[in-house]
Amino acid sequence: MKKHITGKTKTSKCPTKPSRELSTHSKLTIGVDLGDLHSHYCILDEAANVVSRGKVPTTKAGFGGLLEKMPGSRIAMEVGTHSPWVSREIVGMGHEVIVANPHKVKLITQSLRKSDPVDAEQLARLARVDPQLLSPIQHRGEQAQTDLAMIRARAGLVKARTQLINMVRGLAKSMGERLKPCDARHVRVMLAESLSTGLRTAVEPALKSVEAISKEIATYDQQIEEMETRYPEVKLLQQVHGVGPLIGLTFLLVLDDPGRFRRSRDVGPFLGMIPKQRDSGERQQQLGISKAGDRLLRSLLVQGAHCILRKGAPPSDLREWGLARVERGGKRGKGRTVVAVARKLAVLLHLLWVSGEVYDPQYQRKARERKSAQAAA
Repeated sequence: MKKHITGKTKTSKCPTKPSRELSTHSKLTIGVDLGDLHSHYCILDEAANVVSRGKVPTTKAGFGGLLEKMPGSRIAMEVGTHSPWVSREIVGMGHEVIVANPHKVKLITQSLRKSDPVDAEQLARLARVDPQLLSPIQHRGEQAQTDLAMIRARAGLVKARTQLINMVRGLAKSMGERLKPCDARHVRVMLAESLSTGLRTAVEPALKSVEAISKEIATYDQQIEEMETRYPEVKLLQQVHGVGPLIGLTFLLVLDDPGRFRRSRDVGPFLGMIPKQRDSGERQQQLGISKAGDRLLRSLLVQGAHCILRKGAPPSDLREWGLARVERGGKRGKGRTVVAVARKLAVLLHLLWVSGEVYDPQYQRKARERKSAQAAA
């Protein structure tokens, strides 16, 4: 009598775990779809055959168990929360790592069969054919990532403080009262003394939180000033009016390597500070900036641009160019001018970083005057 075996059967012809035979392959390509708890992988041999697929815990031990004993392989993954530390860990095991920019790989983002195992295989196949198809990015080092995390944490507290202050001011206005105007750094619980009893009871806890957050921000500011000693290049950037330690350090840490840009003007598009294009025939629409790249750095550069254009700021070629543009465009074009000045500021900072030159804020104006004097003579 034949015995009937019940239960689920495996339909995959590939092993779910990498076998010992993989150590005999010389050219492995591995796609890894990173997840918060588990990451899916797909391993291709030199003939583009799937030799193994499965998933591992998204931990150092998990990736170590999968990759430590493998020969040097090419490993592709998407950029994400875990990609910085995972890529460093895998490079330390002797593998080549390609970190893909998924926003530029439509084959992955717009796939009709989108799942973690499918994405892992797509990454592996693209990396095997040509890594440039993945629009690879380069992660910064661990120390730089730690320092940038401190700056981002400070920015988060500043944002939370602003939201709390705006909430308190809004509540006061809705009751026909007003909170005394002052700089965010000077907002204290005592500001509520001028409010009615009921409103004061409602907003005092929020003002206490604002006061506590301001103290923590001051601590971050002190740590950021101490951070300057590790990045002497920031002094070059601080030659420009409106650029302090915060903007300078954020610029250095976000860009990480000045040599990644062939020209200084390429920094503008990298930070999403150029207009989007959508031309059709003879019609050319005026669109906003692309807002690609790092949002925090873009915001800080805009703050620096405001300082350059502010009344009483020292004269400079950049200020002169911005003010002339404001006059042509009027008040409606002021916002766009600020962004344009911020873009030029980013280009200028990269140029100073690369060249190491002493900054002359009126270099172009002096050059024009010399040219005019020579023509007159």
